[in-house]
Order: sequence, then structure tokens, then C-alpha cells
Amino acid sequence: MPEQRKRKLFSVREELIRKSREAALAAVQVFNNPNITFKSEIFIVMMVIAWTYLLHAYYRGQGIEYRYYRQEGNKRKFTRTSKNGPYKHWELATCIDDAACPLAQEVKLNLKFLIGLRNEIEHQMTTRIDDLLSARFQACCLNYNDAIRSLFGEKYGIDQHLAFSLQFSALQDEQIDLLSGRKDLPKNIATYIEGFDGMLSEDEYNDSKYSYRVIFVPKLVNKKGQADKVIEYISPDSAEAQELNITYAAIKETEKEKFKPGTIVKMMKDRGYPKFGMTQHTNLWQEHDARKPGKGYGVWVEKQWFWYKRWIDVVEQHCRDNAGRYS
Repeated sequence: MPEQRKRKLFSVREELIRKSREAALAAVQVFNNPNITFKSEIFIVMMVIAWTYLLHAYYRGQGIEYRYYRQEGNKRKFTRTSKNGPYKHWELATCIDDAACPLAQEVKLNLKFLIGLRNEIEHQMTTRIDDLLSARFQACCLNYNDAIRSLFGEKYGIDQHLAFSLQFSALQDEQIDLLSGRKDLPKNIATYIEGFDGMLSEDEYNDSKYSYRVIFVPKLVNKKGQADKVIEYISPDSAEAQELNITYAAIKETEKEKFKPGTIVKMMKDRGYPKFGMTQHTNLWQEHDARKPGKGYGVWVEKQWFWYKRWIDVVEQHCRDNAGRYS
């Protein structure tokens, strides 16, 4: 590739990343602004733009064509937004549906939810959805920060620019009842949320990448001068978590269980697939490009790759689909 073209490729990619970060920061700043009542609508639009530019930057860096075109013989005829307008690029839905998309499935589900919600609010004014959907918005922000750092480098992270939003008053019981009851929520929005959530498995619905749920409780320090934690995380298996109302969800532990490749192969053999060995496992993860950053199937620890449980589910499904070969 000529040096001039390389510089242009890098320049456009960097501009896409810059605009993506600005859109994401603007989305969060608007949502945390107490003087704005149109928060959710603006947040969704800005985050869709942020994610779209982010994936455009990724595809550009990978040399993947993300402009719409039709093939005419040996030439590509690129689609334009109008007769003499600019080229038409992939929208976010197409970006995340492409086989080369680096995002984990739960991240895609979160984005598909927001895209569908945006389509709903385009056609009807909404009310009182900020608090009801803030868990999905929080997951979207965390997913975005993880993605931009893993795909382009730690220096691009936006977490250093953001902080928890504070409020001047505590929620009263009647306010909580209003939130949980979804009163004044437009019927089309309520129907959309119930329909989308109904399509998800329990694991997908409870995954923090889809919806990041936190419970806040008043906490007093025991001694003078003792620092008070504003946020406290509890294990989902603790007695405290079991006693929580169903309206809330406890935060799952950050550290995921990890498995070595040999352990996974042994699992498959124990589950009735004796012919599934290390070679087959290696071929499978290479076929899925499962170590690609952002897919969420595993992690490097001390120069060794470990797999998460969600990869084991993929392996077992593969063995079930090819039971005749491995039994």
C-alpha cells in the first residue's frame, strides 16, 4: 500500500475515533444534566452515532469495506445518499450483524435493544423512561469504554472523563412504586421492551453487558474518621442478596471463572464426545476467531490463554451439532 494512502487511512480512522468519543461523552453529559428532560432520546441517538463511528473506524483499520455497493462485473458501484451526495455507509445494525464484528453477543443485544427503542421513540413522544432504562444505558457506556480500549488502545478510554452521577434527594417509597409500575410509559414502548426481553434467555437478560443493574442503600460508618464507601458490591450468593426484593439485582462478581483448553477437552469427553480432542478444539476457536478482542470468550493471563464459560457453551453446542463425528 502506498505511503500516502496509509497516512490517509490512518487519518480517517483517527477522525472517526475522535468523533465517536465526543458523541459518547456528549451522550453521558446530557443524561447527567438535571436541566434536560429529553435525556433518554438524546442519549440513545448520540450513543448510536458513537458506536457507528467506532465500528467504522475498526472496519477501516481492518481493510473491510463498510460502504454500500453493488457489484457490476469486476467493478463496485457504490451507493450514494442522493444523486450527487456522499457514499452511503453501513448503519449500526449492519455493522453489528456483519461476521467481522468484534463485539460479544451480549454487547450486540444491548445495542439492538437501543436501536429498536430509537425506532419506537422516533414516532411517538416518550415520558418517564429515563429511570426505567438507565441500567441498559449504563451497560451501553461500560461496553463502549471496554470496546474502544480493547480495539484501539488504553489511551482512548473515556472512563477518566466520567464519574457517577449524584442527586440531591433520596428516592421515596412512592417514587420507587411509580418507577417499578412503569406508569405513564407509552404503550408502544412498554410492548417493545416486554417483547425484546421475552426473546432473551435468562443468562442473556441477566448479563451485565446487556443491562447493568446496581442497588444503592444508605450506609453508616462505624467509627469517626472512617471512610464511607458510596457503593458497595455484594456477592449474588450471599444472604443479603437472597433477601433483596425482586425489583433489584445484585452485581455479579467481576472475576469470571477461567478454564484451560485441556480442561474443556476433558469436559467434552466426559459429556459423551470421546473423539473431540485438542486438535478439534484448536480448529474450532480458530474458525470462530474466538481470541479476537471484544468477543469476550477468554482472556490472556501471564502469557497463557484461558477460556470463559460462554466459550464452553459454544464448544458443547458444536459437539452436539456434530455428535456423529465425536461420539
